Amino acid sequence: MTSAENRCSFCGKPAVARLTGPERRLCAAHFIEDAEARVFAAMKDECMVAPGDRVAVGLSGGKDSTALLLLLHPILPTLGATLVAVTVDEGIAGYREETLKAAEALTAELGVEHVIVTFADLFGKDLDRLLVGREAQGCTVCGVLRRRALAEGVKRVGATKLATGHNLDDEAQSVLMNVLRGDLPRLRQDTSTGQPGHFVPRIKPLAVLSEKEIVTYLLLRGYFRDLPECPYAGTALRSEVRTMLAGLEHRHPGTMLRIIRFRDGVRRSARSVEPVKALSTCRRCGELTSGEVCQVCRLLERDGT
Repeated sequence: MTSAENRCSFCGKPAVARLTGPERRLCAAHFIEDAEARVFAAMKDECMVAPGDRVAVGLSGGKDSTALLLLLHPILPTLGATLVAVTVDEGIAGYREETLKAAEALTAELGVEHVIVTFADLFGKDLDRLLVGREAQGCTVCGVLRRRALAEGVKRVGATKLATGHNLDDEAQSVLMNVLRGDLPRLRQDTSTGQPGHFVPRIKPLAVLSEKEIVTYLLLRGYFRDLPECPYAGTALRSEVRTMLAGLEHRHPGTMLRIIRFRDGVRRSARSVEPVKALSTCRRCGELTSGEVCQVCRLLERDGT
């Protein structure tokens, strides 16, 4: 690429990124502006928040949730909504301590209310203790319990919406994982509407940005931190799907967007021919479940908690 080609499409300054759909090269300032504009447009187009909403950001301290908080901090006031951060401390030695510090530092800098919910407080044990003897199930167990912990955090702060840092890569990976598992109910599941009395609607403002774009955004804004990876992540199906999908996206640009469109089409078609199975309440804890006992209670019973 010649120096003339590596120039911002808008101002002629050196470009830091090349984006497609539409094709454009962007300097640092225009890249930041472009990313923020896309998130703002998605939130307005999809009516993610309404005036009076209190939005809880699920803040892990990692790159995605950090970018989410940075992006929502100036956007929400323009939409008449307020912001609070909720962090779940699973209790993962050698990993969660650093990300907690990052979350606390960011919320203090931005002046955002911050609440921490711990596995030990909610479930009697931290994740490390809960996984003794079944470490290979780390991501599955953690995912189930994290969802319950986030829901509890949302209740404690009185939020009306929960914003999570799922990016385009995450969403496409989830679709592919559900296909590989043959899990049509989960493929059809849409949490954006919530369930009154049980959990608030979830929004995913970063779903229009790829993981690479989020890393670039953080680097350009000076907020990128090289944090440790969760020690249980390598055992997950997601890690294999991530590698496979990254290769497909590199060789066939636009693959992830097409996967998301496929999911949306499945949801529209499924809703028109078959109603979603009604949920009941767990006979032990009273939370929503598709059976008599919810996943959280089954996991804790197996652990003897």
